[in-house]
Amino acid sequence: MKLSSLALTLAAVLAVAGCDNSAVISPEQQMGPDPTLPPAQNFLIPPMQVPKGVGWQQNQMPKVAEGLKIDKVADGLLHPRQLLTLPNGDVLVVEANGPGTEAVSTTKQLIAGLVKGQSGKGGKGGNRITLLRPTADGGWEKHIFLEGLDSPFGVQLIGNTLYVANTGNIMQYAYQPGETRISDPGKELADLPDTINHHWTKALLASPDGKKLYVGVGSNSNITENGLAVEYRRAAVLEVDTASGASRIFASGLRNPTGLQWEPHSGKLWAIVNERDEIGADLVPDYLTSVQDGGFYGWPYSYFGQHVDRRVQPARPDRVAKAIKPDYALSSHVAPLGLLFYTASALPAEYRGGAFVSEHGSWDRSPLNGYRVSYVAFEQGKPVGKLKAVVTGFVSDDEKELYGAPVGLAIDTSGALLIADDVGNTVWRVSAK
Repeated sequence: MKLSSLALTLAAVLAVAGCDNSAVISPEQQMGPDPTLPPAQNFLIPPMQVPKGVGWQQNQMPKVAEGLKIDKVADGLLHPRQLLTLPNGDVLVVEANGPGTEAVSTTKQLIAGLVKGQSGKGGKGGNRITLLRPTADGGWEKHIFLEGLDSPFGVQLIGNTLYVANTGNIMQYAYQPGETRISDPGKELADLPDTINHHWTKALLASPDGKKLYVGVGSNSNITENGLAVEYRRAAVLEVDTASGASRIFASGLRNPTGLQWEPHSGKLWAIVNERDEIGADLVPDYLTSVQDGGFYGWPYSYFGQHVDRRVQPARPDRVAKAIKPDYALSSHVAPLGLLFYTASALPAEYRGGAFVSEHGSWDRSPLNGYRVSYVAFEQGKPVGKLKAVVTGFVSDDEKELYGAPVGLAIDTSGALLIADDVGNTVWRVSAK
């Protein structure tokens, strides 16, 4: 549907007309196991602040913390979202965006979509995977590796089988090490929930033994405004058997789990989760948490443990009583989309053993929050201290222009950190200075 500039202007005016949505709590107060949580607010139309997507200008690039340097690996990509480093050093870049089939059920959902689209985060996805190969002179070759996908996101390699999580299924392809293009037509391993697709991304992680795949499936709404029936097998982490394709709900109540990783010390499954919107600039903190088999994490009935969301009716105090409090709050509306436990040794010692989190950035908070790659240290399998900003400079100082936005993370074979940037259509590489 094409809308005039007048309609877009009206949408923006309506979006900020409801009331002030300025944050009163600093992000630092909402980092850690016990974030400060103010009373919930209610808006007819949620106020928004979205920078205009302009991309990177010539020779412009993100900023990095002291002791690090950043280089461009590849640009000109079509909305790069996820990364996977293969055993031979090749790097797969998943290029995608949503399928465009989401049903708009409320006026504020329509307006929010229009306003958010100005940021560049709605750029056209490639529905493909590109392979990047390091060369002897320090450059990178680029090859179209796999095409014809349907809003892919997660990708994993088990042995010589490549698994790709499209928005509606998991496909498997025969992979030959060293090849620069997949010739196998592939076959479906398992279906995934794709009705409405309020959250279309499907994060993917293989078990260490390769017998299972874990899939992050987001909710079909903010807080069940589309009904509970369309939330079946959603707001959950699914466990899929790689031999049969059979699946089960591993954990539930996770509004939008966009990144899954194994924590190296404990061997436990961890996830980043995008929490709910429309109850204030300081609610609700997105989070990083271990994920228990059979665990319930509150959505939609409560947030950060037993804090009841009174918008959800009928109330379910029995479910709220079972809600597990997340391990670590990341602060509100940072929109985490990438998680990586750093297990290499090439970066300075302060970045070893903990987790990098890519923060795609807020749309309903003033001032903006996120738009960076952060790091949190771990001790004995648990996060400690505050998040440290590692890669910044994705947004202008006056918060009006957006150059890029970080999503997927990976480690290349040298131990450097790779970052997919879907607004700048670039892959960046961070290494020791």
